[in-house]
Amino acid sequence: MNDLVTTEWQRFVNRCVWSWQGVAEVWRTEASFRYWTLINIFSATLVVAFPFSGAERGLIIALGILILAAEMLNSAIERAVDYTGKDIHPLAKAAKDAGSAGVALTACAGGLAWICILVS
Repeated sequence: MNDLVTTEWQRFVNRCVWSWQGVAEVWRTEASFRYWTLINIFSATLVVAFPFSGAERGLIIALGILILAAEMLNSAIERAVDYTGKDIHPLAKAAKDAGSAGVALTACAGGLAWICILVS
């Protein structure tokens, strides 16, 4: 049992290290990720400053984190496509456009949540 706990703990630690390396790499190389991070800091500051409920605050902050997750996945798609070749191909364009659309839709969800909370 002790070996299982040690093994699982090491796996958890490895996942944390690898995830942090991914965040650091995307932060370093992707202006869009840095942009969305700053927007989320601003959004989180506003949501804490206004008299919103805990659920409303949680929703806005969670959607902000999802935007960052979508941007990470978009960056992964772009890197994978770029790795396969530099030639322009319709499928490569479609994959990159779909990743970008995923970020845009997630951002729209965050914006819609803000609008709904402010209007209610």
